[in-house]
Amino acid sequence: MSGASQAFHTEAFGVYVHWPFCLSKCPYCDFNSHVRHQAIDEERFARAFEREIATTAARAPGREVTSIFLGGGTPSLMKPQTVGAILESIGRHWNVAKDVEVTLEANPTSVEATRFKGYRAAGVNRVSLGVQALDDVSLKALGRLHTAREALDAVAIARKSFDRYSFDLIYARPDQTPQMWADELKLAISEAAEHLSLYQLTIEPETPFFGLHAAGKLAIPDEVVARALYDVTQDVCAREGLPSYEISNHARQGAECRHNLVYWRGQEYAGIGPGAHARLDIDGVRHAISTEKRPESWLMRVEAQGHGVVSDDLLNSEERADEYLLMGLRLTEGIDPMRYLALSGRALDPDRIAILSEEGAIVVDSDGRVRVTAEGFPVLDAVVADLAA
Repeated sequence: MSGASQAFHTEAFGVYVHWPFCLSKCPYCDFNSHVRHQAIDEERFARAFEREIATTAARAPGREVTSIFLGGGTPSLMKPQTVGAILESIGRHWNVAKDVEVTLEANPTSVEATRFKGYRAAGVNRVSLGVQALDDVSLKALGRLHTAREALDAVAIARKSFDRYSFDLIYARPDQTPQMWADELKLAISEAAEHLSLYQLTIEPETPFFGLHAAGKLAIPDEVVARALYDVTQDVCAREGLPSYEISNHARQGAECRHNLVYWRGQEYAGIGPGAHARLDIDGVRHAISTEKRPESWLMRVEAQGHGVVSDDLLNSEERADEYLLMGLRLTEGIDPMRYLALSGRALDPDRIAILSEEGAIVVDSDGRVRVTAEGFPVLDAVVADLAA
């Protein structure tokens, strides 16, 4: 292992498992998700997951898994037995920490909510619910299949089944005002035990919303209103005890999503399933790995060769340092410039740090950590680009 890798090798190691299927495709979504109108052969996919887990663990042995995240797609469409088989396979091929965080993403329909007890028995101890909005007009516009009442009922069921749960909301929706969002956010916080993920609606290429927006049939808040909505998000959450710990994520102290912290802190994680990504240290070199996106093609690849990998790139020191900067500055805890120096072989430019500090975009703590300020987060991309230059 290289000096830089060894110096910053930590105990955190995550495993991401991607279930790529959904009941319907939301018009704003550009994730790797697929709708199938015939039954999915879950047992066959479960066997493929287990095989790819075994192959990946052989390349990255000896890790202790501190977090597992079942994402999608809609993982709550899986049977609890399928989830159990995947978790058992991870436990067979890696050591699993006693306090491992096991998150499953779920959609808050009444049918899926009834499965929560089964997921808990399978080993899931945290759920993340894709609520997205708490009013029916917005939910319909977003292409969601549930109502606000069904969403809140699912949250109540999650509360009974899990000590830890979170849900997502999308803001900067068509016709949304800051006051409307503040009221919705207060309701959400009253239902959220410890964690909320709050994303600003973005119009992504190759989605139905992109076409509607280009044709002038979908109006979203302008930059001024979007900034006001962002400020409301920060103010309300901080006042209610869920401050941001990452640009789009808010939690009570100690309730941060440990799995996502693995990504943002530049630590190691395995990626299992169609379209999954990984960052693994193999023989002292960081590998950026991704798998085949199309579910059936991935399945055939795994059955033929034991994995669905389609790209496996070696990251040089500068690329690793840039990733650390890009991901780490999303966190309110910021980055350690000494780690950046060890990864890249060069220090951050003190003149750029001084200028950004004077502008109020970043602060340098007494221990030397560089953090983006509340004023800097709305222009985070520019801050990162300036520091990386």
